[in-house]
Amino acid sequence: MTEHFWLGMTVVFLGGIFNGCFALPMKYLRVWRWENNWGFFTLVSTVFIPLLLVSLFVPNALQVYQGLPWRALLPPLIFGFLWGTAQVTFGLSIQAAGIAMALAVVCGTGALFGSLIPLLVLHPEDIFRPRGLLLMVSIPILLVGLWLYARAGRKREKEQPVPDSPTNEPRVSFAKGLALCIYTGVFGAAINLGFAFGGQVASRSLELGANPATSTYPVWLLVLWAGFIPNLIYCSYLLFRNRSWTLFTKTGKARETLLVIAMAVPWGLAVFGYGIGATMTGKYGTSVGYALWIAMTIASAAVVGVLAGEWKGTSPSTRKVLAMAMALVMTSVIILNLGGLF
Repeated sequence: MTEHFWLGMTVVFLGGIFNGCFALPMKYLRVWRWENNWGFFTLVSTVFIPLLLVSLFVPNALQVYQGLPWRALLPPLIFGFLWGTAQVTFGLSIQAAGIAMALAVVCGTGALFGSLIPLLVLHPEDIFRPRGLLLMVSIPILLVGLWLYARAGRKREKEQPVPDSPTNEPRVSFAKGLALCIYTGVFGAAINLGFAFGGQVASRSLELGANPATSTYPVWLLVLWAGFIPNLIYCSYLLFRNRSWTLFTKTGKARETLLVIAMAVPWGLAVFGYGIGATMTGKYGTSVGYALWIAMTIASAAVVGVLAGEWKGTSPSTRKVLAMAMALVMTSVIILNLGGLF
């Protein structure tokens, strides 16, 4: 696809907003336990939605995979599985730290690994060119914003001894929640690595008649289906250990189902929107585009967290730290987008 940097970055920008907002319905689940809602969410978002989109928009989808050697399919599958382990801990991170904190820490650490590795591996010659340098400048600013989020979260914990939980599960300590978030961020970056190193699959999809904007859908299907496996294993374990599978038949199941679908749809739009936008952006899409996607996820998640009352009752100084974190995130976005001038 011919490079359309600004249009692609706009699509990535919108995808980041969807990604920052998707978890909001989790705060209103009342009947299901964590394993019920997270298991159903991952089933819809990582299995059904990718299958539906590939079926609708990718001609000769089976031939895409049949015509490729295993070594072309392995990177999306391996990185997808690694990302799936982080997806399990991501659900626990939201439960432990709240929407704003979890997404901030997860996305901040993920930005470091998910943005730099594709640039260093795929385009190392560009690291000291304008777009590469702007990416290098924007990431430290993003990480300082992340540190301020962590500081605001610690202050919030002291001011809110029993903060609202986004699910009906008991919360864990801030320290444990932060550790979960960091683990999730490091391994969560594998979703972008699976996409970035799935170029042969996307090229084969193009050869068989796929639209350039949707040619990456077969890549996402591999990444997301592989990522579903760890979620299936862990959620199934909890469903049987806690006998919570019976909750799927309890009164209120229709409301819970709709809320989880309301999580899955925007998340699917976020991921596939990022894929389309990164492709339109050109060769920098999986580095510069991913960093923008991460930054907008953090910014929109912070807004959602405030609107959902996660910072209600905190002191003016805590909210000031949160505002400073937001300002640094937006600064990193502006610097990142200056790359479109070069």
